[in-house]
Parts: sequence; structure tokens; C-alpha cells
Amino acid sequence: MKTDTSSTALSNATVIGSVQDPTNGILDAMEQGVLVWSADGICEMHNKRVFDVLEITSGQLYPGLTRGSFLKMAVGRGEFDQDTADRAEQNYRDASPFSFERRLPSGRTIVTNARPRVPSGFVVTFTDVTHLHDKGVELESQRELSHEAEARATEALRLMRARERDSRQMSQLGEWLQSCKSLEELLDILSQFLARLFVGSSGELFIFSNSRDVLDSACTWNHTPARANIEPDDCWALRRGRMYTYGQDLIDVTCRHAEDIADSETCYICIPIIAHGDTVGMLHIRFAQNDSEGQSARTVEDRRDLVIRCSEQISLAVANVRLRDELRDQSVRDPLTGLYNRRYFLDRCRRAISHAERYGNPVGIVSLDADHFKAFNDNHGHDAGDQVLRAIAGLMTETFDEKDTVARFGGE
Repeated sequence: MKTDTSSTALSNATVIGSVQDPTNGILDAMEQGVLVWSADGICEMHNKRVFDVLEITSGQLYPGLTRGSFLKMAVGRGEFDQDTADRAEQNYRDASPFSFERRLPSGRTIVTNARPRVPSGFVVTFTDVTHLHDKGVELESQRELSHEAEARATEALRLMRARERDSRQMSQLGEWLQSCKSLEELLDILSQFLARLFVGSSGELFIFSNSRDVLDSACTWNHTPARANIEPDDCWALRRGRMYTYGQDLIDVTCRHAEDIADSETCYICIPIIAHGDTVGMLHIRFAQNDSEGQSARTVEDRRDLVIRCSEQISLAVANVRLRDELRDQSVRDPLTGLYNRRYFLDRCRRAISHAERYGNPVGIVSLDADHFKAFNDNHGHDAGDQVLRAIAGLMTETFDEKDTVARFGGE
């Protein structure tokens, strides 16, 4: 039954937006070939341009290739001699920057620039300087371009690793959320994961009340002051039906629920939470323009895709929990009175008695019967009798505490 519930919720939950890899196209659009070696001399990544610059194929360079094999191939092709290869390998081991020229079999001249990166490894760029070399032109300008290419490659690698880390965390979040059996569990897990996902941020998740006239504060993280509720018109994301980012445009309009924190040093994102095609809440995440790690507002732009992915996970989880609660209520509630049914009552008795025997606590059972109910039913009809039963159920619910179990055990 749990599998069916999950699959149904997944099929009915609305997906908001799409996610794109921020490193796509950054390296491939560069004129230089780019190659990144790990600390132990393994190829971590490269761009497509490197194949054209070095006149090689994907079978000669790929992630996982060792640096020794790559240098040996170059020596075998006559690009440089073994002494050059040995000096290059020594520079790699010493973490020293270096550069040298290589002559390809076609006669083209390629400048190789290698720079150590933090915390370990090397970024290597390959620049075609054939036309400059033949004319005896100063190569300093080309080296500057190579340095810029190295910087872009390092940034692309940082983004790629950040994306991999975010993907792992999102996978863990999805697994935990789909395992939740109640909204309380879901909210507790969210408050912990959101603080880890968005380091240096603070925020709040709002869920629509049953009356749908306000959104109640469901959970917060990183010491965000919790407010009782907000109105739908207080948030521009809810008004417009899509994500709203404050602090990124020339003209920003502050959401009323964020007036106490919105200023020139703050950026925030609000995004509707949608499940079963219905808006069920809103996720609010606040970032400082310059956080403790020195990151600027550009970080907010980079994290927008992660915010979208997070909202999708929350949508799916809320849909699952709500559908599971509906099905559970249908299985344990009496449809006429709304009280628990006989099956749930017996199960609750077994658990209460077992707990009482284990810890020596008292347990009590009160049984009530409506006098002359059959005669009332015969004289006034079943509809009137149903009203009596509902009135009795309402009185019992008001009389007993929430921790007590009130059930309809039999016909009366």
C-alpha cells in the first residue's frame, strides 16, 4: 500500500522549472584546450577543444587516464623528447608552475601551460601559437589568455564539484522525505537538511492552513524568528504564481512578510510549493549579500537551481504525506461520526495494555451506550438517528483529551 501511495503522489505532484548544469558550455566555448589532473595524476576533466588543439581522439584522452600514459603518448608522437617529459613530471610532483612548447606531427606549435590548483592537482591549458610563432610575435599576450583560461577552468571545476555535492545532498533529502510517515517528521527533517544545503542562509517554510486564508509557519532553520502566520497576499511569489528573487534586479519590491529583514545587504528567494496541482505552501530562503565566507550575491544566482530542486522534493514529500494521511484516515475512521473505528480501537487497546503491563501504568476504558436509540430511530427515521450519533460523537470529542482514543465500537 505504501508503494502505491508514493507512486500516486509522484505522478500527481507538480514540477516547478528545470535544472541546468552551470558548467555546461563554459569550457567547450574556450579557444584553448583544457585538462585537469588530480593530485595523483589522474585526468579529472577536460573540454572538447583539447582534441582539436592536440590533434588526438577521445580514445587517447579521457577521465581516468593516467598522466604517465598521456606523456608517453606525446613522446611517442614526437611532440617532445623524454627529457622534457621527465622535467614536466618532476614539476608536477613539486607542484611548480611551468610551460613549454610542443610540436605536433602536423607541424603546429602548441604552448603547454601548467598551474597548480588549490588544494591539489594541476590545471593545464594548450594554446595553438603556430601563427604567432612563425611570425616571431611576442607570446606574452597569448600566455595571459592561457592564464585566463586556467582561471575559468578552475571555476568550472569548482562549480562541477559543488553541483555533485548538492546532488548527493538532494538525493539524501529525497530518500529521507519519502520515508516520512507524518508531516511532523517531514518538517523536522527539512529544518535540518535546509540548514546544511544552504550554508550561510536562513529561512522558513509556510504551509496553507485548512481554511486556506493564511499560511502557517511550519519550520525554520538557522535561528530564523518564527512568525505565527502570513497572508497569501504578503508574498509576491504567491501572487505571481512563480519564484521571486529579491535583491537581484534593478527594481525590487519587498514582500510584506520580509519587510523587517529586507535591506541593501540582503537577498532572498520565495518559491511556491505545489502538490497535486494545488499551491500548498511557500519556501522562503534568505542570503546575506556578503556572508562569512566572503561570497557575494552571485551565490544566490548560482543557487537558484538548487532552490527549485529543493522545492520539487518538498512538493513530492508533502503530496505523499497528505495522500498517506487521507488513506489512513479512511481506513481507521468511522465515516458517519468521524471517530476511530472498531479495528483501530482494538489495536489501540492492545498497545495501551502492553505498555501498561511493561511500565506498570494504569489504563482505563469507558463504554457508553445511547439509551432507547432503536426506538428513536424507528420513530424519527435513520437521518435523525445519524444526527444523534454525530452529536454524541462531538460531545465525546470535546470531553476527552487529545491523548485519549474515542471510537465508535458498534452500531450505537
